[in-house]
Order: sequence, then structure tokens, then C-alpha cells
Amino acid sequence: QVQLVESGGGLVQAGGSLRLSCAASGRTFSTYAMGWFRQAPGKEREFVASISGGGSNTYYTDSVKGRFTISRDNAKKTVYLQLNNLKPEDTAVYYCAGRRSYIASLRAARDYDYWGQGTQVTVSS
Repeated sequence: QVQLVESGGGLVQAGGSLRLSCAASGRTFSTYAMGWFRQAPGKEREFVASISGGGSNTYYTDSVKGRFTISRDNAKKTVYLQLNNLKPEDTAVYYCAGRRSYIASLRAARDYDYWGQGTQVTVSS
């Protein structure tokens, strides 16, 4: 069983930055592919980024490429999402997710077994 706890959300002006963190429990964190998703009011949860267990492979949805960066520190059992040049349309609850898998290109919510509680990111114009 893995528990995930996100932090780092907040209110920021357009063009600003935030860094989200997701701390995991469990002893085999490095064997988990990790992902970030977001859900805006009235919309479905959407894929943002994912990273392989060792951190060498990363994937992004097109709308965040060049602005967001996913990374992980397996010694700290933490995955990060750096959000730069934020736009109002990035406003959403951001969730981290995990699955014990060597496949990192997991873009569907149903592909993940473990979820955090979410952290709110609000970008004002």
C-alpha cells in the first residue's frame, strides 16, 4: 500500500511559478511510475506529466511542455512538479498518482492505482 500526500499549491499571478511536491510512503518507491493529473471545475481529470521509476523518462501533455517539469528524488520518496509561466487555464486541483510499473508513459487515470488528496493551484490574470 502506498500513500501519497501533495503540497505546494496556492494562488499565483499569471506568469508566476509554483513547485508541487508529492511525498510517498512505502519501501519500493523507485519501482513506481508516478504521474501528475489536474481537474478543473466541471471538467474531467486530465493527464499533465509522468516519470519513470528511475527518473530518466518523462512525458508531458502538449499544453504544458516547456513550462512544467516533473522530477523525483527517490531517496526522499518524493515526486515534484515545477510549474513555470503559469496561465489562468492552469487553474485546477492537481493530483499525484502512482503505479508499480516500469512503463512510465501512463496517461490515463485508470492506469494508476494510488492517488493523493490533491492540492489547489489558482492562477489569476
